[in-house]
Amino acid sequence: MFSYPVHTIDTAPAQSRPVLQQLQQTFGLIPNVAGTMAASPVLIKAFIGVFERVHASSLTEPQIQTVLLTNAVANASEWPVAFHTALALKEGVHPADVDAIRHGALPNDASLAALSALARALIDKRGHLAESDQKRFLEAGFDTAQMLEVIAVVAASTITNYTSSITRPPLEAQFEALAWHAPAA
Repeated sequence: MFSYPVHTIDTAPAQSRPVLQQLQQTFGLIPNVAGTMAASPVLIKAFIGVFERVHASSLTEPQIQTVLLTNAVANASEWPVAFHTALALKEGVHPADVDAIRHGALPNDASLAALSALARALIDKRGHLAESDQKRFLEAGFDTAQMLEVIAVVAASTITNYTSSITRPPLEAQFEALAWHAPAA
């Protein structure tokens, strides 16, 4: 098994350090998955660019966290599931909705269910949505621009999910109670 270092601001390549500083300011810590991304300035800069745009979209933070958590579960990526569980709960997503997503089900909240279903369809169908997938999303009160914003959220989470699945960063102590393990295939 390959070993990937979890970089700090001091150990990261110089080009990655500004991103790690930004994440430190945003979260009060450098997420371990970002520490592993920092080995590649190209990857971490691409991630932060998409991350910034996603969090400046018309979607609310609870909606964004719903998509991010759904994607982490759909991609069976354990570190991001714990991290986005914590953020979803912090952003006010109902614990029962978070639990449903962690178990591969849809949230009870109709708006969050529409987002979760669309995100799951995008991943499962590799972007080839059926007209019915799009119609359900729009009938839930979203618009076509927001459908495209969900694609940006999926892109951001794909970077995190894939990096986590490859580098297997350790879970930070504050997220250990939220640990999640992918069901056996």
